[in-house]
Amino acid sequence: MNIESLRDFVLSFPNVEETTPFGPDTLVYKVNGKMFFLMGLDNDPLQFNVKCDPDEAVELREIYPQSVLPGYHMNKKHWNTIVVDGILSSSQLKAFIEASYRLVRK
Repeated sequence: MNIESLRDFVLSFPNVEETTPFGPDTLVYKVNGKMFFLMGLDNDPLQFNVKCDPDEAVELREIYPQSVLPGYHMNKKHWNTIVVDGILSSSQLKAFIEASYRLVRK
């Protein structure tokens, strides 16, 4: 997946707002006024942050140590940074995003 396909996927969820509170190089997506997805535009490889259940966050980091990292500049208990490096499939990336959206939408 690339920036455009990730952006399109995130914007396909109901009531999503795209913002840039950290400057023009970081896209932040919110639902109900709360962040659930952040993506830097200058990262190589592409990376994004998603909110995650704390227990699941640790488990995912153990399963995918190269691709799922503690949330960069975020609360590491609740956020993971996902590296789009080809190890994770598009469906896995989408599942992480959808889980984050659902968690924050509650």
